Formats: sequence, structure tokens, C-alpha cells
Amino acid sequence: MTNNYPKKLNERIYIIDGFDMGESERTGTYVIDELELTIVETGPSPSVKYVKSGLELLGFSLDQVKYIIVTHIHLDHAGGAGLLMEECPNAQLVVHPKGVRHLAEPTRLIAGAKSVYGTKFEELFNPIIPIPQERMIIKNDGEILKIGDTCILKFFDTPGHANHHFSIYDPVSNGMFTGDTVGVRYEQLVSDGVDFFLPSTSPNQFNPVAMQRAIELFAQMNLQSIYYGHYGMTNSPEEALSQVSMWLNIFMAEAETVYEEDKGYEELASRLEKLVKRHLGNEGISENHEVFRLIQLDLEVSSMGIIDYLTKQDKAKADY
Repeated sequence: MTNNYPKKLNERIYIIDGFDMGESERTGTYVIDELELTIVETGPSPSVKYVKSGLELLGFSLDQVKYIIVTHIHLDHAGGAGLLMEECPNAQLVVHPKGVRHLAEPTRLIAGAKSVYGTKFEELFNPIIPIPQERMIIKNDGEILKIGDTCILKFFDTPGHANHHFSIYDPVSNGMFTGDTVGVRYEQLVSDGVDFFLPSTSPNQFNPVAMQRAIELFAQMNLQSIYYGHYGMTNSPEEALSQVSMWLNIFMAEAETVYEEDKGYEELASRLEKLVKRHLGNEGISENHEVFRLIQLDLEVSSMGIIDYLTKQDKAKADY
């Protein structure tokens, strides 16, 4: 098995690399070492073996896990929840109200993923195991969860990336677990001295207005840390949020031009990749850097989401 020693981020929070899609530093599972042992994100089912080994290396047993929280139900974040819940007998799953029925009966989740990933579905996501509703806890905007004597997590409804997305505020570290709602962080660039962030605008519920609202909410909170689904932690939230807001505007402006030219998401992804490469080139990053394999994939999916959004907006105007 790939070396998977968990990384300690601060006194009580660790990240376990899930090696999503076989890539290191792509998708992470967070472990909060509190009185009630809490996990944030499971990753897809093939990542669960890494989560289990990571917990063991930290000295925790599976029956100690009390809460498993998923920021949203996209399979790269929550696809492994059913599999992990089977092995954590004392755990309850904490989920957005709009995610419950899909995790209890994942038929539509599976069909949606198969339509995107085709023959790669089995390798990337199988198995998707239903979770009994009685083992799920719903958290609405502003609700809380006490996991320690001095730690009461607070949940924020943060659509933009997906309608079934919440973010979780940890008061002890003054940090927010943001899933995908305020972007992706590229850990692969950190050793080059570059902390780089892009928005994640994937289909089919992307909404730029809601995403910008989440960015502004977090900016007003004067956070100390942001914990990303992809991947790791930043202690520079102001810079991170500023970057994502800037790139969101660039993404949308470029997309509107492409859409008016009646071209598709492939053209948009190509143009965005050129802009990102130019930007990172100015930061001293070579065009041959390994990070561009991930960035190219992310830009393709993000471009699909933006073109889908603009198409729906057009249709809504026509219907009106």
C-alpha cells in the first residue's frame, strides 16, 4: 500500500491522503481528535482502505469514530461513506438535508457518475453502499454539533458548487472545512513556493452568485485556516479567497465569450488552461510541472459546469 502516514495540521486535526484516482495529495479525509472522534469527508470507496490505515496509524480504532461528516454528496467526497459506515459501528453520518435521500438510495448518484465516467466508474467509485436513514444526522444552516468540551462545530449552508453542500466551522482552530465551495488548493505547488487556488465549477448545480456569496461570507469571518476537500490546509484564507474570487470572474468572462461564439466546453477549458499556465509561468512554474495534469482535468470539469450553467440561464430566459 502507498505510504499513507497522516499529516498533522495542528494540535488536533490530521489529514489522511485518500489517493483519489491514484493521485497523491488530491483528495483528503480530515480527522478531528476530540472527545467524540470526528471525520470530515470519506473520499470515494477505493479511498476507504487508506482512511482505515490512517486511523490505525494514529492509534484510533474504527469503533471510536463517532461522527463522519460529508460536506456534500459528490462521490469523490462521500462515495465511500456507506462502506466506511459499515466498519464504524458507533458512527453517525452528518449530511446536508438535500443529500440524505441520495445517500439512503444512491441510484441517481450512481447513474449520474456512470454518465460522466463511463467504463471508469467501477475503478473510481465502486462500491456505493446505501446508508440507513436512522444512522444519518441532518444539519441545517446555523445548526451545531458538540464534539468536545470546548468544541462546538457550526454548519453553514454554502451552495455554489452544489445545492447539497455545507461548510463546517471549527471554533478551536478558527477554521472552516469548505469541501469544494470556495475552490481547490494545489498542494503540488507548495514546495515551489506557490499557494494556488482555483474555483471548482463542476456540473450540474454550479451557481456563480451563490459561490461568490460563500467566498464573501468566509472573508468576513476572519478565519485562521481553511481546510479543502482538494487538498490540505491554508493559513492564508484572505489570499486564498481573493484568488478564487478573481479566477471565478475570469472563468465567467471567458465562458460568456466562448458561449456567444457558440463553442463548447472543450474550447473554454483550452482557453482557461492557457491563462492558468501564463499566470503560473509568471510565478516560475514550468509548463511541464506535474500539477498541470490535475489542473487540466479540473478545468475540463469546471468548463462543463459553466457551459451547463449558461445554457440553463439561456433556456430560462427563453421560457420566461
